[in-house]
Amino acid sequence: MGKVVLVTGVSRDLGRRFARCLAAEPGVDRVVGVDAVPPRDDIGDVTFVRADIRNPVIAKVIAKEDVDTVVHMSVIATPGSAGGRGTMKELNVIGTMQLLAACQKAPGISQLIVKSTSTVYGASSRDPAMFTEAMEPRRVPSSGYAKDVAEIEGYVRGFSRRRPDVRVTTLRLANVLGPHVTSPMTSYFRLPVIPRVLGFDPRLQFLHEADLMRVLTHAVEADLPGTFNVAGDGVMLLSQAVRRLRKPSMSLPGPAVGGVAALLKSARMADFSPEQLGFLTFGRGIDTGRMRDELGFEPAYTTAEAFADFARAIGQGPGVAERVVDGLAAATGSAAEPTATGAGRG
Repeated sequence: MGKVVLVTGVSRDLGRRFARCLAAEPGVDRVVGVDAVPPRDDIGDVTFVRADIRNPVIAKVIAKEDVDTVVHMSVIATPGSAGGRGTMKELNVIGTMQLLAACQKAPGISQLIVKSTSTVYGASSRDPAMFTEAMEPRRVPSSGYAKDVAEIEGYVRGFSRRRPDVRVTTLRLANVLGPHVTSPMTSYFRLPVIPRVLGFDPRLQFLHEADLMRVLTHAVEADLPGTFNVAGDGVMLLSQAVRRLRKPSMSLPGPAVGGVAALLKSARMADFSPEQLGFLTFGRGIDTGRMRDELGFEPAYTTAEAFADFARAIGQGPGVAERVVDGLAAATGSAAEPTATGAGRG
């Protein structure tokens, strides 16, 4: 008898694609996809149920469909796509609370997998070279997506204590990249000119979108509880990433980059947040030893390979970079010149 898996967040591309991948696995009998709005594209053999996880009706869905495994992917990083920061927090925190309450009441639930993020570690000048899963952030997040994730993980730990019979797996993912990914990080790298914080060259780690599908599927099949950092092997510096994109960059003081971020957000070119600005200043490294040794997962793409595949999908029209540089300089009152990075390689 195979598993019956409920996947949240299937109206979004990654959730929909994962649900389709999982439905093809031999150890899975059925996949039930749940979201407040229907997916825009075909979901194959996945059974779609229109339900808002912020509503207690999700408990009825779990009971009716005889779900034994839940994969929670409905955690949103972009306020703009959610309809504002207030709605985003409701979807992330209230939605998770209702989902966990439904799982707690369902005796048939035996496995819960939560798609989390390494953003929970924060980014500051006091950070270690590499965060292990046992480490806490040096600066507790006070707002935004990072705070949502910290609260979500706290509720997940509480659920695990109340239902010790349920095997709970939390995956703290590095930034996911790939040709089909839309996120604050991919929006940043898609800008025709990359704004950078003067005097800083942060370390970055990435996870390819194909490896995201693989690690989620592996977690369902391996059925191993615990918290695991997940990233491609190796690190990159932001300067290396910019050179490999063959785009110009503009180095500005931190406050000026914050001003540029506000302009880009208002123009809907990139969805910046305070935690992303911190990340682009200080970077972050996560130790993936437990991912390999305990979870038994090895990404197919290194950090550099994941970025290279993403970079191949990026195009830029002639003259766009020059116009954006002039606009940024005028908006910030800065005389900074774009860094010539078109011919270099990291």
